Amino acid sequence: MKRPVHFGLLLAAAAVIMSVSLGIRQTFGLFMTPMGSTHVVSIALVAFAIALQNLIWGVVQPFAGSLSDRFGPAGVVAIGAVVYAVGLIGAALHPDAFTIIVGFGILVGAGLSGMTFAVVISAVSQSASDAQRATAVALAAAGGSLGQVALVPIAQSLITWSGYQRALVVMALIALAAAPLGAVLAGRRRRDDRREVAPSSATWPAIVCAARDPNYLFVTSGFFACGFQLAFISVHLPTYLSICHVAVGIGAASLATIGFFNVIGSYGFGKLMDRYAPQYLLAVLYAIRATATFAFIVVPPTAFTTLGFAVIMGLTWLGTVPLTNGVIARLYGLSNLGTLFGVCFLSHQVGSFLGAWLGGLTLAATGSYQPMWAATIVVGFVSALLNLPIRYRATAVAA
Repeated sequence: MKRPVHFGLLLAAAAVIMSVSLGIRQTFGLFMTPMGSTHVVSIALVAFAIALQNLIWGVVQPFAGSLSDRFGPAGVVAIGAVVYAVGLIGAALHPDAFTIIVGFGILVGAGLSGMTFAVVISAVSQSASDAQRATAVALAAAGGSLGQVALVPIAQSLITWSGYQRALVVMALIALAAAPLGAVLAGRRRRDDRREVAPSSATWPAIVCAARDPNYLFVTSGFFACGFQLAFISVHLPTYLSICHVAVGIGAASLATIGFFNVIGSYGFGKLMDRYAPQYLLAVLYAIRATATFAFIVVPPTAFTTLGFAVIMGLTWLGTVPLTNGVIARLYGLSNLGTLFGVCFLSHQVGSFLGAWLGGLTLAATGSYQPMWAATIVVGFVSALLNLPIRYRATAVAA
């Protein structure tokens, strides 16, 4: 009989996969201006490709989660890494409108679906004991920011000294290096409660049941705001700062700062689930984000205010992931967690698509990002309110 993987090793592998996939993705805002300056493609087209990438990620994520629930994460992660790398290399080697849309948009989005939340976080949840789960999910989610801290300055340096095409090739090689780590995630499954973790053959009925539950609709609708806010900020903040004549390099520094403080925030919010209901923590998180955004835009941005904004955003950046995962696990248990989180994540990615795309359209149409900043504030407060009515059934499986 195959010896189970030590849980600490599994957790480390999950953190590395998340670091690579999300760390690379977090660099994409740095590529917009150099790609657009070649006059082969416009900034608006690159923004649309990144928006499409987010939408494809969301559409494919439920299928990736379902495949991982039924067959394990090893193959899903490996295929995702290869597709991710092919998309980046295609955009690097032949950067025209077609390859930017297909490579940077469709392929990268599909690759991300196999290397992120519905696959990796769900594998961690299904492998952890009840006592470990909140902390383990928080650590895995926080791991996604370690890549952001490391890869954002690396990408910026590569773009500056070698050009954006070579920088994309290096990012692709890093993605490929994570492909074998999915086998580590597949090396351990809990045996103390098979009812919760056994692959389910009732995926579609589980989705239909959840879609009829107001609690699931509340948390899913709220997750829309997370995607909208994060995509707009990560893609357009460097360009916004450039327009406002903030010192060169602050854009990359702010993204790296977000990544660093997200490690603290994701872990902290995950641990708070041990003491407080996750839906109330989500409401607080969304309200903090919206308030911080309002404070940021009412004064002219400087290096100091931008980095302060980045600290607050980092503390709330991916804290939504363990909290949303926790809400769904408490509502429905673990057997279809990857699938149900994947469907919920589709809402997040619809928001991401709109945040990235409308940011580019708004800038092109008005020459300003102010309407988009206002929209991020509104959706943040609405999402805070949406999470307050969520209640758990007495028969729900504790997470």
